[in-house]
Amino acid sequence: MDRRHCLLALATVAVAPMPAWAQGAYPARSVRVVIGFPPGSATDVATRFVAESLARRTGQPFVVENRPGAASNIAARAVSSAAADGYTLFIGTVANTINAGFPNSTAADLSRDFVPVAMIGSVPNMLVVHPSLNVASVDELVRLARSRPGDITYASSGNGTSPHLSAELFSSMAGIRMTHVPYKGSSQAVTDLLGGQVQLMFSPASTVLPHVRTGKLKGLATTGATRAAVAPDLATIAELGMKGFETSVWFGVVAPPGTPAEVVTRLNAAVNAALDAPDVQEQLRANGIDAVKSSPEDFARYIRSESAKWAKVIQAAGLKPE
Repeated sequence: MDRRHCLLALATVAVAPMPAWAQGAYPARSVRVVIGFPPGSATDVATRFVAESLARRTGQPFVVENRPGAASNIAARAVSSAAADGYTLFIGTVANTINAGFPNSTAADLSRDFVPVAMIGSVPNMLVVHPSLNVASVDELVRLARSRPGDITYASSGNGTSPHLSAELFSSMAGIRMTHVPYKGSSQAVTDLLGGQVQLMFSPASTVLPHVRTGKLKGLATTGATRAAVAPDLATIAELGMKGFETSVWFGVVAPPGTPAEVVTRLNAAVNAALDAPDVQEQLRANGIDAVKSSPEDFARYIRSESAKWAKVIQAAGLKPE
């Protein structure tokens, strides 16, 4: 990220309200937006861009607070029990649907413990391989993996993360078996992939695209429902024949249960307006993030579908929480 985008990402300022927001209406004071991950992630960066736009539109600060831990469940639990007045919000992500999908999970459930407000965006994963694997397509990878069960290794940013479960879903749908090598974060995983210590990875596209462009990694496909804006020439896995395959690092605004419908409606409209703003669109694109507009009902349906999908993947793979 260049200096201009970095400065924009860190800003959560309040300026004069736009005329469409009546004086005295919600929000009448600053709003806290809690993220369960450290600063610098795609979720964090996108949220800060949107928060800045919301501040301009409402005349009140939308203050982003990072509260990492337990794959964002610590933050989720805290916000789910906050006052249902619209002044404490949470950025729900794919990680929360994964957390809740483990057997006997006590993690916060986005469908049960929150009111969906609006999606913000998503970052598709990209399937990348080390050149030494000597495969040029998804079909070649699948054929190789079938001929060498368990021999091919794949990295992830940790057990139960989106990259891990993307690979598990791929393996299940392709009928192959690969060996998982989990890391404590994506940085070391990508470093070892570049060094050839592991052979492939499902990684957020924005993280590995520079290495694909230099030829240090080979991009085989992206994982979204549509082609990634940052790599439009690369087909999706679904396009290549694995119908129904879709994974991404997605995120959006949710609120504590009982939040008034008028507040949810107002916030949804404001978030969607922010995503329409040319400056926000430019900022998101520059960071490899696809803006995703939705109604609260659309977002609720998406959360339910993601929860069901990941619960099935977890059960099929026999995964357990750490």
